[in-house]
Amino acid sequence: MSYGYAGKILHADLSRQKITVETPDEAFYRRYMGGSAQNLYYLLREMSAGADPLGPENILCLSVGVITGAPISGNSRVTASAKSPLTGAIGDSQAGGYWPAQLKRAGFDGIIIKGRAPSPMYLWIHDGQAELRDASHLWGKITGEAEAQIRQELGDAKVQVLQIGPAGENQVRYASLMNMCNRACGRTGMGAVMGSKNLKAVAVRGNQQPKAADKPALKALAKQGAKAFPSSAIFSMGQYGTAITVGYQQQVGGLATRNFSSGVFDGWEKIDGPALYENFLKGREQGKQETQGRDTCPNCVVRCKRVVEKSEGPYKSDPLYGGPEYETLCTFGSYCGVDDLAALCKANEICNQYGLDTITCGAVIAWAMETFESGQLTIQDTGGLELNFGNAQALITLTEMIARREGFGALLAEGSQRAAAELSKGSEFLITGKGQEAPAHMPQHKPNMALLYAINPFGADHQSAAHDSDYGSSYKYYEERFESLGIAAPNDPPDSLGAEKVHFTIKTQNVYSLCDCICVCQFVWGPSWELFGPQDIVTLVRSVTGWDVTLDELLNVGARRVNLMRMFNMREGIGRERDNLAEKFFTTPLKGGPTDGKCVNREELKNAITEYYHQRGWDTDTGQPTQETLEQLELDWLSKPPAKRPILTG
Repeated sequence: MSYGYAGKILHADLSRQKITVETPDEAFYRRYMGGSAQNLYYLLREMSAGADPLGPENILCLSVGVITGAPISGNSRVTASAKSPLTGAIGDSQAGGYWPAQLKRAGFDGIIIKGRAPSPMYLWIHDGQAELRDASHLWGKITGEAEAQIRQELGDAKVQVLQIGPAGENQVRYASLMNMCNRACGRTGMGAVMGSKNLKAVAVRGNQQPKAADKPALKALAKQGAKAFPSSAIFSMGQYGTAITVGYQQQVGGLATRNFSSGVFDGWEKIDGPALYENFLKGREQGKQETQGRDTCPNCVVRCKRVVEKSEGPYKSDPLYGGPEYETLCTFGSYCGVDDLAALCKANEICNQYGLDTITCGAVIAWAMETFESGQLTIQDTGGLELNFGNAQALITLTEMIARREGFGALLAEGSQRAAAELSKGSEFLITGKGQEAPAHMPQHKPNMALLYAINPFGADHQSAAHDSDYGSSYKYYEERFESLGIAAPNDPPDSLGAEKVHFTIKTQNVYSLCDCICVCQFVWGPSWELFGPQDIVTLVRSVTGWDVTLDELLNVGARRVNLMRMFNMREGIGRERDNLAEKFFTTPLKGGPTDGKCVNREELKNAITEYYHQRGWDTDTGQPTQETLEQLELDWLSKPPAKRPILTG
């Protein structure tokens, strides 16, 4: 028998309204482990190059991992993949919550969604069964309303719903997939892809608890994590969430401010983790217990998810929609020069109601604000909005306009790079990588992020490799973990970008990539400050699946996923010329604070990219993975004519 995984992949052809079930063999699961690598397998096998990202030929894949549903922290995540409508490259995004574990309990490891329904529909999956249902009455509803109505229709309050909001229906190019109304597959526009397919939601419910091959070993690992948590580096994440990062970034000059013009923000204390904790977390005003205002995912001790509530003032907050993370506080806050925390909580709520990626949305508005302040954008362009930095009300208004594709918001719904091209204005203020807006870790301050933002297959992303601080000051605390990855003590300065740092990037990228295949939380499982280290990942996979995996084998899964994404991009014509950053990062030095005068060194980044290709086993001129590399990773099928896998109906 199989352990951990369900052994079934659901295929939904919306154009034909036909549902089939595939039963892959054990070798398939062990090679890809689920999640992102599994999704890439289907995208490369079953979708032709050149597909319109918002056309019926694009395929949306939703997959969990072989260990999803196991009773241990950080185990319930889903990866969504498709061709991105924002970048035209591979799209890839993860979310936590209860939906992933419920999909596994419902009897499936993944869902492959093709075509376009003739009218709005939702997919209902329960205890090994699946059906398409009419969703015309749900179209146009925000996430909280739609979730409540689906649960009422199905007669079960425990049904978990992964859905799009109106932003996805309107095909905003950075629309999110939402579950629990506050867990987002946010980046790369997967919500727009689902909206283009007339699919409102995927509702799941199941009672088939996945079985572990070695329950005592799994239980011991879970206890180890729970015991270590209070003294771990991740502990503060439980109390303050990712918002605790604001103060640290301000201190080192890495708090992205006014559209990456500075690394320091005068209003940082008003939007920091302690301010959110004391003034906005649900129950804090009434002095309720410590866990109030902190939500969690199944079996997780960290409880990092913020829940905010405000019943008074101009910006009220509904706790159903969670609360802002570090990235959201920055993109809507310091990026836009806004220090009104109530407004930032409201912007986050709007994004979760409508299904918008908070990182891209805030960054797009910040771009518009800088372009407006430069005089290139006028009130006539913006429909009367005064888009000055610090204008909290304009921020709220424009977020809603983007979600609804109304007025100036319709243009910004295309993303900042397309908006700049359409207006022929503001291109010098873009902060993009492959057309995706940068998250709140500054490549001018963190050279490793410059490399990662440039080479990452799905655009600028901060959760695809460890950061420079892990290479520098943190190394001595996690020496054993880094040595297990083949990373020696650093000889170069932390702010270097030579061959040693490239090696560090690749090795940690493989770990993070593995996490997105087995679908575990990168705040719980990883190479440095996380609760569990790389060897613990080996124990986890062994205890759940019964496979005698090694760390090298698992790291190859991570490398396999990186190469699959690269091959997807190469066949879309996306090679070395797109492994770059927007001009602002090179030409506009930061102003103020410890990072005053810094910008990205163009020649150093160019050399680092070449070195990255070399160490990855890719052609150094084009970035194409060599045949030898593909063969080593059991991906030589990518250079052969595709062979269709049998799909068994059920």
